[in-house]
Amino acid sequence: MTVHLVPWDTSRNLLNGAERLYDAAGTLDCVEEGDLVAVKLHVGELGNPYYVQPFFVHQLVQKIKDAGGKPFLTDSNTYYLAQRHDAVDHFHTAVANGFGFCQFISADGLQSENRRMVKTKGIIGEIEVSGAIAEADAMIVVSHDKGHALTGFGGAIKNIGMGCTTRAGKLRQHRTVGLKIDEAKCNGCGLCRKVCELGLPEIVGRKAKNISKECMRCPVCVEACPKGAISLLKKNNLGKAVASATCGVLSTFRKNKVSYVSFANSISQFCDCVPSPGHIVMDNIGIFASDSPVSVDAAFLQKADFRIFDEAYDVDSWTQVKELKELGIPGELKPKIKEV
Repeated sequence: MTVHLVPWDTSRNLLNGAERLYDAAGTLDCVEEGDLVAVKLHVGELGNPYYVQPFFVHQLVQKIKDAGGKPFLTDSNTYYLAQRHDAVDHFHTAVANGFGFCQFISADGLQSENRRMVKTKGIIGEIEVSGAIAEADAMIVVSHDKGHALTGFGGAIKNIGMGCTTRAGKLRQHRTVGLKIDEAKCNGCGLCRKVCELGLPEIVGRKAKNISKECMRCPVCVEACPKGAISLLKKNNLGKAVASATCGVLSTFRKNKVSYVSFANSISQFCDCVPSPGHIVMDNIGIFASDSPVSVDAAFLQKADFRIFDEAYDVDSWTQVKELKELGIPGELKPKIKEV
């Protein structure tokens, strides 16, 4: 299985390169006349400069129209309280970040109420797929490869597994990671509660207690604790859960109805989900295209120095890719990469 690549060379016209890439990879082969085509992307959190540039997405939208499809831009609302938490804020963020050229639909509805419950394989068993994704005829997954504190990196698999599911589905995946508070170290200072946007840890008897089922296991409290009393357990479970969710999302599409385009440039320390993504941690690589999420993410890991992520976050970036392959999604862990 071949993954096609346009190297990131700004001495050349990258839009022309992308045009060649899509033709070589057959990116638009998933689109038939009259198809409602979800262009699954991340519009970027307000303040984050490292999401996929809108002109690339505009080019794809036009090519979908040329192929007879009816494109719409889409992403699911966030679980955490940011500028994409509901459909109204999400739309305004999309427009502010340059995506006002095409219909934007929050895939899970106004407040994440639009879903289809789907049985899946792997660690979570079932997943809440966002309704607009489940009802689409075809999908082109447009991803930005970058770091992620719990999965090592975010690429196509995370864009699907996390980005195509509702708030409840996101929480379901994150809750596969454990959280432990060492009471012997905790002094009850309450800083964990102050930094948590949901105010979830309780201070009981001068000790922190996190018994809430709403905790999504983000590392904010872990990083803030001055005593090192809080730790996350089995972090690689999230990579497995994202793969499991991806399997469920893809089951809502007919065979050969999903294509993948991944942009490996401005590869930042943290995810597009935050307004402060940290430093650029490696050189630009290029634009990948494939008909497999396994292969397109594996191609990025072949070209990238992913150990930067693994060492920074104490996770295995390959977990999600290997797990999705194990769950039966076609693709190669060592795909042939062909430059175009």
